[in-house]
Amino acid sequence: MDGIQELIEGPKQFAKGSLHLLKRCTKPDRKEFVQISWAIGLGFIVMGFIGFFVMLIHIPINNIIVYV
Repeated sequence: MDGIQELIEGPKQFAKGSLHLLKRCTKPDRKEFVQISWAIGLGFIVMGFIGFFVMLIHIPINNIIVYV
């Protein structure tokens, strides 16, 4: 009987923690949503420029190494 109780205890604690998390979650208001969207958009732009400049440097170096 103790083995069954131990098997049930894990999922029971997980469900309890999940319900606690769902109760604390709130939908962001418009100001918070816009702020998060700007931050994500800026992150995409920065990562795009980083990738572009890495490729800008990588292609000539790769051509020098391969064709020499």
